[in-house]
Amino acid sequence: MWVRLLAMTALFSMALAPFAFAQDSALVATSASEGEALQEALRQRAIARRRAEQFQTQAEEAESEAERAAAAQAAAAAEVQAAEADLSAAQSRIRLIEELRREQRARLAERQGAIIGFTAALQTMARRPPGLALVQPGSIRDIVHVRSLFATTLPVVRERTQGLRAEVARGANLRLQADRAVAVLEQRQGDLEGRRTRLAALERTSRQQAERLAGAAMMETDRVLALGEDAHDIRQLMSELDRQAEIRDDLIDLPGPRLRPRQPGEANAPRQQASRPRARQRPPYRLPVMGEVVEGLGEISDAGVRSRGLTIATQPGAQVIAPTAGRVSYAGDFRGYGRIVIIDHSGGWTTLITDLATISVRVGDVVRQGAPIGRAGDDRPTVSVELRRDGRPVDISSLVSRG
Repeated sequence: MWVRLLAMTALFSMALAPFAFAQDSALVATSASEGEALQEALRQRAIARRRAEQFQTQAEEAESEAERAAAAQAAAAAEVQAAEADLSAAQSRIRLIEELRREQRARLAERQGAIIGFTAALQTMARRPPGLALVQPGSIRDIVHVRSLFATTLPVVRERTQGLRAEVARGANLRLQADRAVAVLEQRQGDLEGRRTRLAALERTSRQQAERLAGAAMMETDRVLALGEDAHDIRQLMSELDRQAEIRDDLIDLPGPRLRPRQPGEANAPRQQASRPRARQRPPYRLPVMGEVVEGLGEISDAGVRSRGLTIATQPGAQVIAPTAGRVSYAGDFRGYGRIVIIDHSGGWTTLITDLATISVRVGDVVRQGAPIGRAGDDRPTVSVELRRDGRPVDISSLVSRG
């Protein structure tokens, strides 16, 4: 028995030896993916907040009521996206803390065997009657050896179990951090709902004003929706819309009517028509929704379809914005793609956004960059965006503004 106790004491001391040095590095070594997700969410939040401030400044400096309303809506949409990024950061922080706690529990369990064995040996010695040492050969000699070992080992044990006690204290601190992170998450959810409510009120006011001028817009909407029903697939629909946009641009570029001469026989100089710049250069571009890009241009999906744009996993009900300024050429359902929005940026540039749950724009609406155009779904939503130039897909990643 004494030999077993001596062995357990030595093993326990050896088991704790690396513990004091490994604990801090293990706590710091967290999931790289979760850490990157947290940093990306914080980056997106900072970007959205800067955009909200810029739009708010534009709203305050706007000269017309229409410009002021459009800038205010864009500012509100940016505030919603900032709140969504804040919510994503809170969720990543919770997952990060939970992973730290799992790692800590695994480390403690790894050393539990040595602690249990050492404690059991001490309990056995404590239950051993002192008189028994007088009748067993070698018992007194073993007691002397054990006490001598304890005298030299216990200080080492105390020193090395200090790290163990600190680890337990850190576990309690992680639990406290987890509780606080959950409280922050609930607060962020409340902030997000409040900002969505404010944006919805602005959109409702804008719709009411637009409905008073909706006669021609309704006719164009009906025509475009009929075009969507006739199209065999979304590529045919976009090709037809591109063709119509090109015709519209050409008509706009035509010179205006010549004025009648003031005197018979007098010829007026040809009227100079300022040529309208065509947006052949790359437009400033932003992703329409906050989240993680889960599929890139050219990647093959599970269904064997090659992607023509980006697919972004986002928050339930996430705000979707116009990636850059343009005119809405299609807004409605399209088979296999949910609700979609197509925006013509002129000069051959077109954006297709699919898989929306709700749409807040109509055909013919002229939208600025950052204007709210709809919302994502509620069940693990993804939103896809495709940018085309002259009918060909363009790599969005090279155009997206990082700030």
